[in-house]
Amino acid sequence: MLVNKSVLQNIFTNLKATYNKAFKGRETTWQKIAMKVTSTSSQNDYAWLSKFPKMRKWVGEKNVKSLAAQKYTIVNDDYEATVEVDRNDIEDDNIGIYGPQAMAAGESAAELPDDIVNQLLINGHKERCFDGQYFFDTDHPSFDENGDEITVSNSGYLELSTETLAKAQNGYGATRTAMQQTKDEEGRSLGVKPNLLVVGPALEDTARALLTVDRLEDGKPNPYKGTAELLVITDIQDTSWFLFDTTRPVKPFIYQERKAPDFVSQTDMNADDVFTRRKYKFGAEARAAGGYGFWQLAYRNKYVV
Repeated sequence: MLVNKSVLQNIFTNLKATYNKAFKGRETTWQKIAMKVTSTSSQNDYAWLSKFPKMRKWVGEKNVKSLAAQKYTIVNDDYEATVEVDRNDIEDDNIGIYGPQAMAAGESAAELPDDIVNQLLINGHKERCFDGQYFFDTDHPSFDENGDEITVSNSGYLELSTETLAKAQNGYGATRTAMQQTKDEEGRSLGVKPNLLVVGPALEDTARALLTVDRLEDGKPNPYKGTAELLVITDIQDTSWFLFDTTRPVKPFIYQERKAPDFVSQTDMNADDVFTRRKYKFGAEARAAGGYGFWQLAYRNKYVV
């Protein structure tokens, strides 16, 4: 096949169509635990996370909530997936071998938010959020009903179990209760409503049973049936389990998008790579980042035998 501009345009148009079909067809789960924030610069500041807004009775002057002095900034990163196309394959009419790679690039681009958010989840016990603590930590600064400063935990070592009612209560039940008791800086309940249980493959059967069976293994009625939706994330490769409140506009995690994944190609016949290496290129580019929202809406347990 003679390689010219028309041939190249047709080839890369078809590769883009293959990429787009794979991109649109790939199912993702990040939306369940993260909110999308559009970025218009190299980074975004999330100082507003330092105050969990809640209505109060207006008596006298308004109680204006000022932002914390400590900033929480999320800086965008660049992402890419690139495939080389050998000019010989075009001349030999062997371009079909690049279709699967275009599909893989489309799927990978669609999975980028999942990849970013899942790593936030997995590493939340060792990465810091807006209050300077690890996102999953045992001593987040908070307040009691009298407005006095205390520390609150959203990290523990409780077991997820369906063996007995007592074990279910001491693990899943205790975690639900701890989240529901979280208060704001004026000592008022935040009204946290745990509704999403997240596990890896190792705990899938246990979690599914806990949320669906009528009776636990000891024969007692299951009080936790239907209390949450189950999400299985294969990136979780241990027995950690997570409980979230995702009923609010602000989610536990942030997916910050500066530039959505987009198909790109290099088809200039006079490019250096074509002249010296006979290589054209196509792939995907994006600019994005991830970060942590309200820790009050999340709880992590890692049970250790």
